[in-house]
Amino acid sequence: MTTVGAALPAVQAKARTRGTALPRAVAGVAILLVWQVTVRAFAPDFVATPTGIVEAIPAVVSSAAFLEAIGITLAATAEGLVIALVLGTALGLLMGRNAVADRALRLWINSFNAMPMILILPLVSLWFGYSSLARLATIVFAAIFAVIINAAEGAQSVPREYLEVGRSFRSSALRGLFEIVLPASMPYLLSGLRLAAGRAIIGAVVAEFFTAIPGIGYFILYNSRTFHHNEAFVAVIFLAGFGVGFDALVNWATRRYLPWYRRDEQTE
Repeated sequence: MTTVGAALPAVQAKARTRGTALPRAVAGVAILLVWQVTVRAFAPDFVATPTGIVEAIPAVVSSAAFLEAIGITLAATAEGLVIALVLGTALGLLMGRNAVADRALRLWINSFNAMPMILILPLVSLWFGYSSLARLATIVFAAIFAVIINAAEGAQSVPREYLEVGRSFRSSALRGLFEIVLPASMPYLLSGLRLAAGRAIIGAVVAEFFTAIPGIGYFILYNSRTFHHNEAFVAVIFLAGFGVGFDALVNWATRRYLPWYRRDEQTE
């Protein structure tokens, strides 16, 4: 009975996946057909179409300009994410474990998180110039607040029993922070990282649009302005694929290394 009970949620999950795969595929094909027919019937020839994008993929992915652009943007995004993760986690844990810091900073953190990143680009370009530093600052600004908010929520949600056990073994405050609070907050940090990664990509591309510095954003902008819309859409698809792939990687890491997280939801 135990084996059957344990296997039942997995069987139900597979059944749900099979039940939703066909409607999704049909909807996707319908959208592509409407796109193709509408553009061919009413739009100029240079407007992107699904068939034109597919035909442009080999030439784009083998071009040195695209490979260099995607490498620059992904490297800058990774660098900004690391900075945002380190600083955001430290500040979020401080807010989560210190009521004074939380009351002092919560309003400002939420305000900056809701602010459209396009509004800070003029200031960033004035402070750092039209350079890669402006892109890095935009990435950090776009990503850090999601990490701070989730880290603070995670630190506040640590069960009191965990902390009491640590104190009963005479654990110092610093040791309790790294050995109790931080591991218990890890699911929240991973959720913040998922949000931050998407915002970081958007920030990098927007900064490249605005400052016209090398990167995938400028690649898209240049091809759009020179009426190579199919080539521009190939770059957009790669960006979307990176976001989906990163999200899948975080989900896999959560299931692999935090199997206890949301176990009740998975067995419903």
